[in-house]
Amino acid sequence: MSNLSTQPQDPRGDRDDITQPRLGAVGLLRFAWRQLTSMRTALFLLLLLAVAALPGSVFPQRSIDAVRTADWIARHETAGPWLDRLGFFEVYASPWFAAIYLLLFISLVGCVLPRSKVHWKAMRAQPPRAPKRLERLAAHDSAEMDGSQDEVLEQLRGALKSARFRTHSHDATTVSAEKGYLKETGNLFFHLALIGVIVGMAWGHLFGWKGDVIVPVGETFANTAARYDTLSPGPLVDPADFSPFVMTLTRFDAQFETDVKGKGQFGSPRDFTAYVDFQKSPGAKVEKKVIRVNGPLETGGGTAFLLGNGYAPHITVKDAEGRVTYSDSTPFLAQDNFYTSVGAVKVPGAGPEGKQLGFAGLFLPTAVLDDQGPRSVFPDVLEPALALSAFEGTLFPGGRPQSVYSLDTAEMTQLKNKEGTDLLRIWLTPGQTYTLPGGQGSITFDGVERFAGISIRNDPGKELTLISSLVALLGLILSLTIRRRRVFVRVSPADTQGRTVVHIGGLAKDDDEGMGEQLEDVLTQLKERT
Repeated sequence: MSNLSTQPQDPRGDRDDITQPRLGAVGLLRFAWRQLTSMRTALFLLLLLAVAALPGSVFPQRSIDAVRTADWIARHETAGPWLDRLGFFEVYASPWFAAIYLLLFISLVGCVLPRSKVHWKAMRAQPPRAPKRLERLAAHDSAEMDGSQDEVLEQLRGALKSARFRTHSHDATTVSAEKGYLKETGNLFFHLALIGVIVGMAWGHLFGWKGDVIVPVGETFANTAARYDTLSPGPLVDPADFSPFVMTLTRFDAQFETDVKGKGQFGSPRDFTAYVDFQKSPGAKVEKKVIRVNGPLETGGGTAFLLGNGYAPHITVKDAEGRVTYSDSTPFLAQDNFYTSVGAVKVPGAGPEGKQLGFAGLFLPTAVLDDQGPRSVFPDVLEPALALSAFEGTLFPGGRPQSVYSLDTAEMTQLKNKEGTDLLRIWLTPGQTYTLPGGQGSITFDGVERFAGISIRNDPGKELTLISSLVALLGLILSLTIRRRRVFVRVSPADTQGRTVVHIGGLAKDDDEGMGEQLEDVLTQLKERT
């Protein structure tokens, strides 16, 4: 019997076990970098950034409206604080949004720059050699022409160049031609412009700022942080460095449609114009400037836009001893096309025993009081009136911020009339004074001033963002309209003396139904030339 072993033999013999190569730290980093800079990852991050921006349009943002944000958190006692910790009320300044933004920037840079290098080399390289079997190409044709091979090839080069092809002959019987490099150039311009948009928006967010202020006619606004009603400076902006310009609102003109038979709607606005005395710095020369709805004012430290307007009735409140506790032009916010406006007057320490008084109600430019209640029937000041309710208590419960146009009555009690039988309703026309019951003092409607709502914005990245957006649009047009095509031609002698057989084939980078027509056009031009 044979003494052979029945155990299976190792085909590797005495070799050691094969070990897989270890990736290592450098290899792991290289793998992560390739994944991050792939186009698939860039598209995913772009989609993720769009999804991450959704909470900014769903939840109130603290930088835009701190009052609404505080109210939302107060109403949602459980979800509100958690969402606040996660940054849902300051989405665009949250760490997680910034992380997605930064990763998208790195991904685009790592994806586009290598492609740009490859495209630059491709543009300088010669078209590839012509295949031996042109009939195997998706688009191909052949024709017999008069002339020798050299003559036909020379005419072919001319026909291809007239069709904006770049040509090259690798041997004496072929011509290779290529065009459409601008398609990839447009694609790269589009992605490079996206990087520019990201940089411009980031630059504007870090070093830009915006502020809103209400300026009644006759008042002066100085460009300081304390003077703004709302201010949103960028993370790297120091309000102490604001340009110290000053402007005084001297006049505000508003025109409304009065022709009930005309084409325009009765009472609709036709034009708004704010006239200001502008100084680049305190003590500088006063310049007469105009701000319109579509005509902002360049201040040198920001652009001033006219965003809104309304009425600011001048109200004076006195205590029981006749001391003035409040006297100011109080802006009321328009609610409809006829400027029926809501507002509030907050008078800390005006009531007896140090209690706080508050008045809330309507200002009516052209007032009527009928079955529908107090309302305005025209937006201009023809018969102005104030319809107010009075409250006593705590104006700012819990110290929460409030809108200047509303009154938080959670810890306040509405006053009753002198008889104590009904809630107090105050109706005032200009010049009238109403004495409050219970020794609360008095309130006087002195007159009406207009106010302008001005938004001042400084965005140092807007030029880069605008230019990048235009370049992106141009790149997108180029990438969608230009076709990348290659044409190969091979010639051979025909059976008839003095004639040449031309074989032509074409390739397109993408689906291109016009490739066949392109070859026909080349052959047609060649026939005309020969």
